[in-house]
Amino acid sequence: MQINQLATFFDHVEAQLNVAPDEVRRLFHGRGQCWQGLEQLTCDWLQGQLIVNLFKPVDDSFLEQLKQRLVQLSQTQTWQEKQGRTILLQHRYSDGAPSEVLLGDFDSRPVVVESGLKYQLDIGRNQNFGLFLDMRLGRDWVKAHAKHANVLNLFAYTCGFSLAAIAGGADQVVNVDMARSSLNKGRDNHKLNDHNINQVRFLGHDIFKSWGKIKKAGPYDMIIIDPPSFQKGSFALTKDYQKILRRLPDLLTESGQVLACVNSPAVDCSFLIDGMQQEAPELKFIERLDNPPEFADINEQASLKCLVFSK
Repeated sequence: MQINQLATFFDHVEAQLNVAPDEVRRLFHGRGQCWQGLEQLTCDWLQGQLIVNLFKPVDDSFLEQLKQRLVQLSQTQTWQEKQGRTILLQHRYSDGAPSEVLLGDFDSRPVVVESGLKYQLDIGRNQNFGLFLDMRLGRDWVKAHAKHANVLNLFAYTCGFSLAAIAGGADQVVNVDMARSSLNKGRDNHKLNDHNINQVRFLGHDIFKSWGKIKKAGPYDMIIIDPPSFQKGSFALTKDYQKILRRLPDLLTESGQVLACVNSPAVDCSFLIDGMQQEAPELKFIERLDNPPEFADINEQASLKCLVFSK
């Protein structure tokens, strides 16, 4: 990372903060490799709290200037107009992602808004805080296409897609994830939005050992697949994704849709398109959803890939 590029970082953060809606947003995405010398730096706005993430160690001079400039940012007119309260610096490269509060009183469990929906976050205890911001347009797509649908949400995590589906008028959502704690957070998020919890199911199971239970709640008008790239003992992208794809024809209605996602730079769109052609040729590729503009990547094939297929 280059200390002489920090001025560029702060110019961009302040400009994006100035135009950001009153919602959670990424303000700077160095991980997309579009900002030379700032590739290991990101910045998120959590409606009053600014979270800056370092993904690799930096030298003392870089770190000191970064901290000084962040405090100076809190003295700008933009910060005052946006009612900024807190600045947190998180060291994502270290075990436990230790954090430093540079300004204000840090709220580790804020409620934020995205596309009109509320999400309870949990910051500092894990690498991720409960909502993947690059998936915003994917959730918007689900919301726009879920009317009267029976929806299956695989690898549901904290159920962001489920919230979007119910908000879009889905009749039922079935969430499946091995982590019951994440599903519990998803249940809380539904309650936070005053959703009818009777329309939502939470299955804390290993997907590959639960196809019978999953099929029993079908057939599904929409299936969402958003797995981790790797999860020790339960999922390996290049080995296990095909096992899911071959199940899809038996789980879908005659006009069912699939939103298949992958967020690994190791594979491109052909991984899903060719995999679907091989494992479930009844499903045809329709489109790749755009990623949010704030997540620009120098290599679009290395960034998040959300592909729509239809039976």
